[in-house]
Amino acid sequence: MKNIKFTGLLIRKKTVRYLIYILLVCVFAVFVIKLNQVEKTELVVRTGQTFEKAKVVKILQDNLEENGTRVGEQKVRVRMLTGVRKGEELDVTSSSGYLFGAACKPGMKVIVMQSVAGDSTVASVYTQDREGVIYIFALIYLLVLCLIGGKQGIKGCLGLVFTFFCVIFVYLPLVYLKYSPFWTAVFVCFITTLVTMYLIGGPTRKTCAATLGTLVGVILAGVSAWCFSKASGISGYNVSDIETLMTLWNTNRIQVGGLLFSGLLISCLGAVMDVAMSISSAIDEIYRQNLSLSRKELFKAGLRVGRDMMGTDSNTLILAFAGSSVSTLLLDYSYNLPYQQIINSNNIGIAIMQGLAGSFGIVLSVPFTVLICTILFHKK
Repeated sequence: MKNIKFTGLLIRKKTVRYLIYILLVCVFAVFVIKLNQVEKTELVVRTGQTFEKAKVVKILQDNLEENGTRVGEQKVRVRMLTGVRKGEELDVTSSSGYLFGAACKPGMKVIVMQSVAGDSTVASVYTQDREGVIYIFALIYLLVLCLIGGKQGIKGCLGLVFTFFCVIFVYLPLVYLKYSPFWTAVFVCFITTLVTMYLIGGPTRKTCAATLGTLVGVILAGVSAWCFSKASGISGYNVSDIETLMTLWNTNRIQVGGLLFSGLLISCLGAVMDVAMSISSAIDEIYRQNLSLSRKELFKAGLRVGRDMMGTDSNTLILAFAGSSVSTLLLDYSYNLPYQQIINSNNIGIAIMQGLAGSFGIVLSVPFTVLICTILFHKK
């Protein structure tokens, strides 16, 4: 009889928990739908201009030189696969630029930029159609993650999809609505960390400690970047595309100056999350194996674990941002620019700030996560 009552109680608890989950998902879905119902200011007039899929049928005039280079434009015939000219064959041009156009071959799928006005159509090849390749590679990655990671891999996959969803459908609309990019990034980091940690660790003290440790580390990374900015004079207005971004300030009063620091928070989130969860799991296991440990002993043990992780994780973001600046570094090296010019340039300063501030967040998250775990895990 007692077993039946106990089983019934567990079923009722699970039912209530699932109902709460469904309610939270519905509330979040309504919030996202309302948030994305925003009227955007038209910055470029694109009346009549569309980007449609097409397939190359024939090369009418090639631009391939004897030495293997391409000069000028190709003239190709394409069969439109989408749009108002679907099923029709059009003669279009394809430039030989590195940013636009494509080296067309018969059977290649391309994206055509077309402007239609009545019976008149002006079209050109914009780029190769890569949509299918992107989806296939993303799907392969998620399948590998699920196959190798098993149940935890599936949860990690869900967390990854949710993070991407929040950046696109929560962060961007909030910034567009003139909210502070920095605090919007903090909010998005908190939501994504909470959901991802919950999926991986469940409703446990370990999950709570890892979430708090991640949030502390991310905020400390932002504070470090702010201090570097004040000391060095680098701000969000020193980025290379600031002239284009200022259009958003002039038309919508979007706080473009904070985008640099909010991007830093989002970019270091994954690394800080990894450190916080690893430390929380290690301390949880250490304490389970020896419940007689005092808080001081547990703190020291967790700090030793964290110190071992610092050696490798401290390089993660520095190498990531250095890798993203390889093109700039190669150009500086090739032009033999003076050291004083290189070290004081805005691009190099921003890359250094991002790498160091992100690494600050990783390193400083270690003692805070250990402290939080010590307080939450200890029996007293």
